[in-house]
Amino acid sequence: MSHNLKTINAVVIYHSGYGHTKRMAMAVAEGASATLIAIDAEGNITEKDWEELSEADVILFGSPTYMGGPSWQFKKFADASSKPWFEGKWVNKIFGGFTNSASINGDKLNTLAYFFLLAGQHGGIWVNMDIKSSNTKASLRDDLNRMGSNIGPMAQTPADASPEEMSSGDLETARRYGERVANIAARFHLSDA
Repeated sequence: MSHNLKTINAVVIYHSGYGHTKRMAMAVAEGASATLIAIDAEGNITEKDWEELSEADVILFGSPTYMGGPSWQFKKFADASSKPWFEGKWVNKIFGGFTNSASINGDKLNTLAYFFLLAGQHGGIWVNMDIKSSNTKASLRDDLNRMGSNIGPMAQTPADASPEEMSSGDLETARRYGERVANIAARFHLSDA
């Protein structure tokens, strides 16, 4: 059942090193009707961005997986989120997250677990995937949830591939996940009315 996403204030906060995670963030944002906030190359966001996060109903985290976890820029943002944590500004918000790496495994699960724990520290409510994995002999690179993730979307893009060459299935999985998170948030929002 689809709810009116216009009543939900969703934000995608992400860092992208080479443009692949940005493309994934755009797909998630499209599904969730969300505002995009990019963490810059120095790991910073503006005061206005912090205000948007505090006002959001939904926060979706995104980062590439580097060396088995999120980028240092994302970690800097996460550490800086201790101020809203101390003030309880993100309690009971709806959370989700997504990641991309060059390798099939790339230890992407650690990045999603990092996001899940960050959301938990903030007293948030995490939304998992509802797309069954594509795991048969007939499965193709552009199938939905081909990485078989349940916590959140994972994408795999070869190291020598441009953002335009990303798997359409990975991007559609991300879009549908954004839509799911916003729909779950709308249910919570309606129950508060």
